[in-house]
Amino acid sequence: MSDRDLDLVLFGATGFVGRLVAGYLARSAPDTARIGLAGRSAERLAQIKAGLGAAAADWPLITADSADPGSAAALARSARVVATTVGPYRRLGMPLVQACAGAGTDYADLTGEVLFIRETIDRFHDVAASTGARIVHSCGFDSVPSDLGVLLLHRAARAEEAGDLEDTTLVVTALRGGVSGGTLASGLGQWDEVRESAERRAIVRDPYALSPDRAAEPDLGDQHDLTWPRHDADLGIWTGPFLMAGFNTRIVRRSNALQGWAYGRRFRYREVTGFGAGPAAPVLAGAVAAGTRTLEASLGFWPSRALLRPVLPRPGQGPGEKTRQSGYFRIQVRTRTSSGARYLAKVEAQGDPGYAATAVMLGESALCLALDRDRISVRGGILTPATAMGEPLAVRLRAAGQVLQAERLVT
Repeated sequence: MSDRDLDLVLFGATGFVGRLVAGYLARSAPDTARIGLAGRSAERLAQIKAGLGAAAADWPLITADSADPGSAAALARSARVVATTVGPYRRLGMPLVQACAGAGTDYADLTGEVLFIRETIDRFHDVAASTGARIVHSCGFDSVPSDLGVLLLHRAARAEEAGDLEDTTLVVTALRGGVSGGTLASGLGQWDEVRESAERRAIVRDPYALSPDRAAEPDLGDQHDLTWPRHDADLGIWTGPFLMAGFNTRIVRRSNALQGWAYGRRFRYREVTGFGAGPAAPVLAGAVAAGTRTLEASLGFWPSRALLRPVLPRPGQGPGEKTRQSGYFRIQVRTRTSSGARYLAKVEAQGDPGYAATAVMLGESALCLALDRDRISVRGGILTPATAMGEPLAVRLRAAGQVLQAERLVT
């Protein structure tokens, strides 16, 4: 890696999320970090760079096309780490993963596409392991809070010799944010693929879809994601579906398996939205669940999608600055260990979860891979935020103002 010109290249810097990540790096990266911006248009890259101020004055600009394997290979050879916001990833991202895996270049993205990650595992895990490339998917709101929240619980329980994690539930207690056209395009692309193929539907619905060894996963009964409201007696609240659960839970279970099932062989994990315990809670949970199902059905049906398209954001569009700054999320992850001990992790951040907060997460993930190499595992492969970076990333996010903590509950 000593022959690389740059520590970090941000690919997709002219896109909506890419611009936010570039801005975060210009504000927060150390002066000694060698950072470049990459994208298809040299003119647009120059415009973005001009708006970043003096901190980015010396950042080189690299023209690259995700559809061109040669261009992707050159980009991978230019830096220690490539962070990419260019999606939909299954349609546009495979050449860059292949190039980074082959070149021994660390990689971070924001994908929330199960099919994309399953394919990169099958095609490139062994290659990346042999070259030392850490290919780290899902370094934003999908799925850093989930992945690091559970890791913190595991470490807290292990430090106190309290046993393995068993029933573990992530509860979204508060969330405010918007949606961008790029995120919507990624979701629609996977929905279309799933609708057209029974085999793909089976992969996406499998709770262990991203396992490195599906046959070795324990049989713990039904672990499918919640689709309708339910009163959770253990939590004492009404719960409803969480839109990202179908993806995040697969990432967390992969983290467990990649660590030799370190969380435990009876680790059961789910993600829900919490609605409280008051008399209005079941009504609100039901309304949100019904609305979510209706929206999913509408977007999956071509005629209704066509009617919705004029009011939906297009790629390159997203929530305005006021919405991004006023957004936030608050998450609790609760677990009961094999010894009966209970632990609680809190993960919180100010800023729109999918954009302002995600820009921090991806920016710090890329900096962690590039600059904290002596503090994180050198093992390569198709990894997760918890297995690739773990506590060093948590330290960085805390320093950036996000909350990540775990504690034992007194019962």
